[in-house]
Amino acid sequence: MIRSVISATGSYIPEVRIKNETFHKAEFYEQDGTRSDKDIKIVVGKFEEVTGIAERRYAKTDQRASDLGFLSAENALKSSGIEREALDYIIVAHNFGDVIHGNNRVNIVPSLASRIKALLKIQNPDCVAYDLPFGCPGWIQGLIQADYFIRSGDAKLCLVIGTETLSRIIDPHDRDSMIYSDGSGAVILEASAHPEKGIISHKTQTFANNYSTLLRMDKSYAKDNSCNQDIFLKMSGRKVYEFALSNVPFVIKAALDKAALSIETVDKILIHQANDKMDAAILARLFKLYGKNEIPEGIMPMTIGWLGNSSVASVPTLLDVIMKKDLPGHKIQNGDTVVMASVGAGMNINAVVYKF
Repeated sequence: MIRSVISATGSYIPEVRIKNETFHKAEFYEQDGTRSDKDIKIVVGKFEEVTGIAERRYAKTDQRASDLGFLSAENALKSSGIEREALDYIIVAHNFGDVIHGNNRVNIVPSLASRIKALLKIQNPDCVAYDLPFGCPGWIQGLIQADYFIRSGDAKLCLVIGTETLSRIIDPHDRDSMIYSDGSGAVILEASAHPEKGIISHKTQTFANNYSTLLRMDKSYAKDNSCNQDIFLKMSGRKVYEFALSNVPFVIKAALDKAALSIETVDKILIHQANDKMDAAILARLFKLYGKNEIPEGIMPMTIGWLGNSSVASVPTLLDVIMKKDLPGHKIQNGDTVVMASVGAGMNINAVVYKF
């Protein structure tokens, strides 16, 4: 049996650090267009308490999502020693394309995958490059698609990238803007005949009916904003939280059931870095599905505190910093079973069970 094995990981963490104190000068508005009369320092403090985010990273003004994707891809290729001309697919997950600094217009022609392939200077026309917009779960869905290509015999090597510059499409007058960040992560999947290692199972669901607009694009909350012709990323935060808590644990369990595994066999759960308290609540609900109230210490590593929510980049970046031993207190060893899961716009949920 052919399996899809991770040959290398890579990431690019932007250099610009934005601490929560930066938002003390922000002017937040309510959804009805009225200016918030709440003490801004209290608002920011409450935000950190709820989300666990103390700072986030933004791309430099001359960097685009494709630039970040290229850098994470180069990092993965250098880690692997794999010849780039041998790649069969380059799959790039993102949501907004190459949004330049100071202008939130979407730019996806040509595709980011084509741009990254050009930056990598890959000549081989049989290396197929395409984009995958699937909300925050986009990178994991790219992993799932690459697995299908490999198991069907259509590919031997696939580069799967998640890259985003969310800082370019957030409403500065919306307190939810503090959640989002920029970054990129990548893996190289390789065909292997190893009987145990690799992707074991996966599960994806789309809940469009009643839930498709929980994450959406809309006008600024500040009605007199000079950029009021632009649209920005908007989130129904409480409803997203409730949706994720109600559905994500069941998708993870479905993936484990397909692999004939129980929660006791899982060593790490790498979940989309959306909200510290939400992720913890999802984990607790997952364990309760197995009749367990105690959660093993260290099973769910987090980077959201210092990297924020970088959408499609959050899971591959988390994986890379663990594999590179850059996340103190966490490691992944041969034989470990790891679950990677995400939830986001669509509303989409997916999970992959992987054996290292």
